[in-house]
Amino acid sequence: MDYEAIIGLEVHAQLQTRTKCFCSCSTEFGAPPNSNTCPVCLGLPGALPVLNREVVRLATRAALALGCRINRVSQFARKNYFYPDLPKGYQISQYDKPLSEDGRVMIPVDGSSKAIGIIRVHIEEDAGKSLHDGFSDSSEKSYIDLNRSGVPLIEIVSAPDLRSAAEAHAYLTELKAILEATAVCNCDMEKGNLRCDANVSVRPQGSKEFGTRTELKNLNSFRFVQKAIDFEFHRQIEILESGGRIVQETRLWNSDEGKSYSMRSKEEAHDYRYFPEPDLLPLVIDEDYRQKILHTMPELPEAKKARFMKDYGLSMADAAWLASSKSASAFYEETAKLTPHFKPLLNWIKGELTAALNKANQEIETCRVTAPHIADLVNLIEDGTISGKIGKIVFEEMFAGGKTAAAIIDEKKLVQINDAASIEAIARQVAAASPENVAKYKSGKTGNLAWFVGQVMKATHGRARPQVVNEVMKKVLEE
Repeated sequence: MDYEAIIGLEVHAQLQTRTKCFCSCSTEFGAPPNSNTCPVCLGLPGALPVLNREVVRLATRAALALGCRINRVSQFARKNYFYPDLPKGYQISQYDKPLSEDGRVMIPVDGSSKAIGIIRVHIEEDAGKSLHDGFSDSSEKSYIDLNRSGVPLIEIVSAPDLRSAAEAHAYLTELKAILEATAVCNCDMEKGNLRCDANVSVRPQGSKEFGTRTELKNLNSFRFVQKAIDFEFHRQIEILESGGRIVQETRLWNSDEGKSYSMRSKEEAHDYRYFPEPDLLPLVIDEDYRQKILHTMPELPEAKKARFMKDYGLSMADAAWLASSKSASAFYEETAKLTPHFKPLLNWIKGELTAALNKANQEIETCRVTAPHIADLVNLIEDGTISGKIGKIVFEEMFAGGKTAAAIIDEKKLVQINDAASIEAIARQVAAASPENVAKYKSGKTGNLAWFVGQVMKATHGRARPQVVNEVMKKVLEE
């Protein structure tokens, strides 16, 4: 039997505020344990929460960017559960009256766009962090760091519209681009600023009924999200095929082993005993406030993608890749002012530059290769001064030392040989040195032309222009 996956994602994004959700403690990452705390975020008796105005602004901005309807009145609620890193014994969140509902994110799928529904975007505070050490017979210890307790989050709950791990990755990529473009969240997953849980179930192809879902936790990279969903998809199919049944549960993803383990039975809303937060008034957002936020909205990735396709003639896939990164798109547009070769320019940024940045663990903003560097390199390749192969050598030198392409080409004498007469002399030498291959070519095995071209390129150290070499070599062989 063929099965399909039904996937919904719950994403927690930390808002870029200087202070916490309900107190004035700093949200600084990396501070000494339990130093960014006060009676409010420690849950001490008598301490009362006060809502951070910037939290409301950023949460509203994110919800509008995701196409959500902003509810005029929303209500904070207490979500009760007992963990060592939750000092109050409850988390201030939103339940039946969230900030916003009914949005959508467009993702690229097979050359077209697919709408993924957003059920809700609501505000909540983060819990603290448990740190475990030892776990031998004699040295097992756990520590609690409450610096993160009370840090402001938005939870973005998607509809179960995703059908594969690849679609989940595309959705997260688009969501990250929107959050970065609006300056709502810096999306640094290593610091826990963007976290994802995945709800996964399977059903027979063509069925309208949803299967029993499981929730995957501890997904701290987009790559692990894909791997975890794929694992869970096949795990559930194996259980069903063997006559078993899926148990609704929360599972913890182990990235080292590439598998998930049962963590606990899945909680329902009633398990949390939600009730309205008595220490906070309902949040009222009027139309004037909504319009004010809306009018300060920057260009969003979806609109940017459409503009890149129109202005630069890029494909949907290339435009989507570029629009997904705020820094890469800014670099591309700056460089595109200096060269008319828009598609080759994208290929260099998407290929060589991105690979070099990843290998060096650098950001594009701090790279020695600037927009004029890349534009000059692309122009020199496109006008035939150097070949694409030589261009890669030049790029490596540029990235390592920050020199211009022209300086490197002049210093290493890398100018491309375009003169047909010079290339013909070398082509005749190559043909004379291999009469057997010449005979094969003349007998109809013309596929070995590539071998001759390769020999000429080798003899010129890659400097001969490939198009000219092809034409000249073919002429020499057919004489």
